[in-house]
Amino acid sequence: MAVSLAFANLAFQFNNVKVVENPLCFGLAPTQLPYLCKERRRLPSSRTIIIPGASSAPTIEDGSQNDTDAIPTPKVIIDQDADPDATVVEITFGDRLGALLDTMNALKNLGLNVVKANVFLDSSGKHNTFSITKAFLAANLTAPCYELFFSSTGRKVDDPELLEAIRLTIINNLLQYHPESSSQLAMGIAFGVEPPKQVDVDIATHVKVKDDSPDRSLLLVEAADRPGLLVDLVKAITDINIAVESGEFDTEGLLAKAKFHVSYKGKAISKPLQLVLANSLRYFLRRPSTEEGSF
Repeated sequence: MAVSLAFANLAFQFNNVKVVENPLCFGLAPTQLPYLCKERRRLPSSRTIIIPGASSAPTIEDGSQNDTDAIPTPKVIIDQDADPDATVVEITFGDRLGALLDTMNALKNLGLNVVKANVFLDSSGKHNTFSITKAFLAANLTAPCYELFFSSTGRKVDDPELLEAIRLTIINNLLQYHPESSSQLAMGIAFGVEPPKQVDVDIATHVKVKDDSPDRSLLLVEAADRPGLLVDLVKAITDINIAVESGEFDTEGLLAKAKFHVSYKGKAISKPLQLVLANSLRYFLRRPSTEEGSF
């Protein structure tokens, strides 16, 4: 069964600093919007992404929960290959998830548009999928007063930091509305009611590079999950002058699984460079982390 959801844009008026909100967009406070001002000014070109927490709501986000059931493995998939025009996000937590309206609202707070939402069932449970595009601030100069509103660019998200913000926002909402998931999520060690078990990084880390086409190679990575891992992986790859073209990043419980299409100067990676890439990532993923405060 597919459920299509459409969202109206938020409109802003400068004259009386008036905010008009769509009733579905609950949890979006004016203080969260950096564009509201009392006089006309140039909008800043850079922004700091803040992971929004879920708004006050029932403990279950329109989902079902049975304490006697075995806790399913939460999964968050960010797919850059499934749709040429949008980033596809899939969330699974057995059959416990509802419509996830608050999660979609939190994604809108990141400056994104959810252009399509679907739900389907299979033997593994309920799968909620969202097609997400970037949003930009547009102006309506024909109105009695200037109006600003968010509009879709029709382009998928390609910024690693924003992709990681999407992932952490979804996991944050999972922890809030389904606290029983904390024992199976890396972020549960800080925000969950039951911390997860420690994962042996040496056992969990797997890196493989193989030929995909004459123009690109396929990089497969599996490692213990942690906040910021997607950004760190992309940086580690690009630091050795290898380009990340597209791919998929999956969070499956305490593990993260990445599938990246990579290239070197527009061509597939040679065997010697594949070895360099694999060894660099293994070292990066297995090295012990050091707290800044310990220096």
